Amino acid sequence: MSKEFLEGLSDVQRQAVENYKGPTLVIAGAGSGKTRVLTFRIANMLADGIHPYSVLALTFTNKAAAEMKERIRTVVGEKAKYLWMGTFHSIFARILRAEADKLGYPSTFTIYDTSDSRSVIKSIVKEMNLDEQVYKVNEVHSRISLAKNNLVTPAVYANTSSLVTMDAANRRPRIADIYKKYMQKCYLSGAMDFDDLLLNTNVLFRDHPDVLTKYQDIFKYILVDEYQDTNMAQYLIVKKLSEQHGNLCVVGDDAQSIYSFRGAKIENILNFRNDYPNYKLFKLEQNYRSTQTIVNAANSIIAKNSKQLKKTSFSAKDVGEKIKVLKAYTDQEEGFLVTGSISDILYNTHCEYKDFAILYRTNAQSRIFEDALRKKNIPYKIYGGLSFYQRKEIKDMVAYLRLIINNNDDEAFKRIVNYPARGIGDTTITRLEEAAAANSTNLWTVVTQAPLDKVGLKGAAIKKLGEFAELVNTLKAAVYTESAYDFALTVATQSGILRDLKEDKTNEGISKFENLEGLLNGIREFEENAKESGEPLPITIDRFLENVALLTDADNEKPEDKNKVSMMTVHSAKGLEFKHIFLVGLEENLFPGQMSTQSQDDLEEERRLFYVAVTRAEITATISYAQTRYKWGNITSCVPSRFVNEIDSSYIDNPDDRWGGAASTSVGSQNSYSIQGFKAKTNTISAQRTVAPPPQHKPAVAITDPADMSEIEVGMEVEHERFGFGKVEKLEGNLPEIKATVNFSMAGSKTLLLKFAKLRIVKR
Repeated sequence: MSKEFLEGLSDVQRQAVENYKGPTLVIAGAGSGKTRVLTFRIANMLADGIHPYSVLALTFTNKAAAEMKERIRTVVGEKAKYLWMGTFHSIFARILRAEADKLGYPSTFTIYDTSDSRSVIKSIVKEMNLDEQVYKVNEVHSRISLAKNNLVTPAVYANTSSLVTMDAANRRPRIADIYKKYMQKCYLSGAMDFDDLLLNTNVLFRDHPDVLTKYQDIFKYILVDEYQDTNMAQYLIVKKLSEQHGNLCVVGDDAQSIYSFRGAKIENILNFRNDYPNYKLFKLEQNYRSTQTIVNAANSIIAKNSKQLKKTSFSAKDVGEKIKVLKAYTDQEEGFLVTGSISDILYNTHCEYKDFAILYRTNAQSRIFEDALRKKNIPYKIYGGLSFYQRKEIKDMVAYLRLIINNNDDEAFKRIVNYPARGIGDTTITRLEEAAAANSTNLWTVVTQAPLDKVGLKGAAIKKLGEFAELVNTLKAAVYTESAYDFALTVATQSGILRDLKEDKTNEGISKFENLEGLLNGIREFEENAKESGEPLPITIDRFLENVALLTDADNEKPEDKNKVSMMTVHSAKGLEFKHIFLVGLEENLFPGQMSTQSQDDLEEERRLFYVAVTRAEITATISYAQTRYKWGNITSCVPSRFVNEIDSSYIDNPDDRWGGAASTSVGSQNSYSIQGFKAKTNTISAQRTVAPPPQHKPAVAITDPADMSEIEVGMEVEHERFGFGKVEKLEGNLPEIKATVNFSMAGSKTLLLKFAKLRIVKR
């Protein structure tokens, strides 16, 4: 087979592609073409005659796997479809289905998403009569998830004193018990959550060495993308599978390890050379995405970290613009400055909305920028918002399909046993749950095998439950004989969902009906794509459900959202790129977050997060921060992030103006305004939109707590929560009714009653 595809690679890329024997570490800096290297490495192996079935390639998103597979197919042809390529969860779900009986699960086990898992935990907290405000579902779920990712089973958890002590200190001593009950409920429902797919694969390989040997024999070559994001469970699976043949290639960048809160361990990539002493190392240091200035600035940032594998990224692109720093007096003005800058770039470069991204540290920061974008009629999308598959009508339909395939799925049962309404109320469900708990079984078994009159149910409820069970059983007969689309349409019709949604003529009802149509269209599309890929017929509904259950946020973008400004957390931006990046809220205790400054490791991860944010930019990167920000209803003063000051000054537009000071407003001979380097003539852009100049009085100051009335004197500089900075011009009256006349730089002269004004004294 011709290897013309190798000709466009750089020397180091080609070396990484051609040397595929033995353990290999590829350090791939931001924008260095790692996907291309992975793709061509696999294509090169197939071109050399290696059987595709013996190649395992693991990614973190379905989107990445699909794109890589398609690229490989264009190079080597149809043999690419026989590769084991997909996310960790999808590949190991496939293995677990094949070996499910060894763990006591049905091969049709359900995969619970986050909302399913939290629903189970919520019911357990209620059953155990625990305080829901103390045992908050999200926090308990995160605790259980972290335990699983570190391969801590319920029994180990309960016997680990440090974990038990920590829970007790947090006033949640029963988490170990909740964890145990949660695992039992999932097992009885024939369900695994996302974390179980990794935990149970480790259990499978540990307890069944013959199964491990089987897959070691199959996977002669293993490749792992984004290795710095792997957790303990993933690390051990990869290590075990690669022991026999030793042909393991991991690709990643320690400088982009930002998911420790999910259990990711940067040590996995840092210690690769210790795990595999005879490893080969390739460093992809050329950045093909960003300008020289952005790459050099990013280098100056990450150089401050002590935990890293040294590399020096470089760019052959243009020098490009320096990084701009927008300083705002308030968080609201920050929103105005950022959206104004986006408007300027749009006007001057004629690029598209999709070329912009606003990145923030926490989701709560989005509101101000949403408001500002709406005022300027700039379309935007929130990345990682409510997924199509999380909408009620979609979850209802999917729950029917899940229960038909896996009758033991309690979460699906509870969701649809009375939808559309069939007169089965909460009391009936409660009695069924009590009977299931008492007999260590699931709801379906109770409904279909128990004497329901002995459970406390009456004739009408028993009859309706019987009709529901009969409906499910009737539909189940066609699961593996009808095509996915035909089967789904039958379920939507016979269950009554289609009729129920069609009868609702409100705008919301019409939207829900259209969403159901969208789901059915998606099933048809999935079916057609599977046929084109040469998968065996019929393409049944269980294969579609597997695909849906394993979708990630990155796989859910809708076509109508393509040309909009993207808004997201920096964590969500990992792996993405945009021509123009706005990194907002760069203030101490926000970015880096307050908790992350308590330890060196946490601070270094925050710095890596900042590095990831900057390296998303292709052409320009702009940083913004506010000097004052509302927190819990009060205005507080903010200090610029240390990270802004860590950027080498030669790559900053205004290097001497990063700490304190005012954003300048100047009027030149052409009657122009200037906001931190963005200029426009007033007879062009500003004639089309109103541009408010930033406040002229923004002193770099220390501000006291609200002062005692007796401390206020004429001539003092003060700050008011609403009116901002000003100078006291006059005091009148006697305690406690003293009035102060204050001339505020933004609000003008105000007369205030001091006992209510809560003025803060400005100290230079």
